[in-house]
Amino acid sequence: MKAFVVEKYGKDGLRAADVPEPTVGDGDVLVRVSATSINPLDKMVRNGEFKRLLKYKLPFVLGHDVAGIVTQVGSAVRDLTVGDEVYARPRDLRIGGFAEYIAIDQDDVSPKPESLTLREAAAVPLVALTAWQILVDRAHVMPGQKVLIHAGAGGLGSTVIQLAKHLGATVATTTNSRTEKLVRSLGADIVVDYAKEDFSQVLSGYDLVLDSLGGANLEKSLTVLKPGGLAIGVVGPPDVGFARQLDAPSFMGVVMTALSRKVRKQAKALGVRYQFSFMQASGAQLRELGTLYDNGQLRPVIDRTFPFDQTLKAMAYVEQGRTTAGKVVISMAPDND
Repeated sequence: MKAFVVEKYGKDGLRAADVPEPTVGDGDVLVRVSATSINPLDKMVRNGEFKRLLKYKLPFVLGHDVAGIVTQVGSAVRDLTVGDEVYARPRDLRIGGFAEYIAIDQDDVSPKPESLTLREAAAVPLVALTAWQILVDRAHVMPGQKVLIHAGAGGLGSTVIQLAKHLGATVATTTNSRTEKLVRSLGADIVVDYAKEDFSQVLSGYDLVLDSLGGANLEKSLTVLKPGGLAIGVVGPPDVGFARQLDAPSFMGVVMTALSRKVRKQAKALGVRYQFSFMQASGAQLRELGTLYDNGQLRPVIDRTFPFDQTLKAMAYVEQGRTTAGKVVISMAPDND
């Protein structure tokens, strides 16, 4: 089958290749991929940023989002059958959405929301799971709380705004003038144009900040939290909880602790907290999220769709910052929609 594989770590390490179709285990479903989408995590994995923790064997197929049609099921599979339209974020070490077929553990797969096309569904899994695991599982966002979401027009930000609003939070976000109307339509109550204002000078008393930019932006985010408030970063620095999540050797926990020491120290001095978030695959959570999409509480935001043979061009488009808002989708079989 045709696929895009990481042959070596680095910016030029992704290439088109013919690879064998995946083997289907007893608990797996084989999915004919209709569409996938690009996430910042694809670049990070391609560049080897997690190679000490995620032990991929080169070459491997890249791609963390999948929407498609089940073509085969393992002997132990329950609740999924051939012909089902599904979506998934395959678990780490079993990714591979940039391909014609992928075998996925049944626990990572969910029927796609009925209201979404396959291409729309492909834009959802990673960002929706990240939003759910941050807002619901980790921060336990409640009605009336104040949440700041950076880069609100991005694939993740646009999803988190909608879910935070659904949970009853007052939502602030940073974006630019081109996308202010969009983020307000998604539910943002307060919009800070980062080109004109410093968010840390105009916002205060927040329960939660979601930071997808890191560095100085994360450090400033700590200052807008109320005492006991929580800043969650999705680009780093990683903390010891990340090492535990991946069941990494104990020395990696020491490394993660060192990497996040500066920001944790800053947070402690301000009476607030910092945590790193790295989402986990969950078909069960995708089923819950699918209901929110079908009920109209959530909707995908798509910037542009590329054909499969232009996957490298699509990756470059995202890396060059040309995306206006939302996700970039790669369509394998547009006629299926």
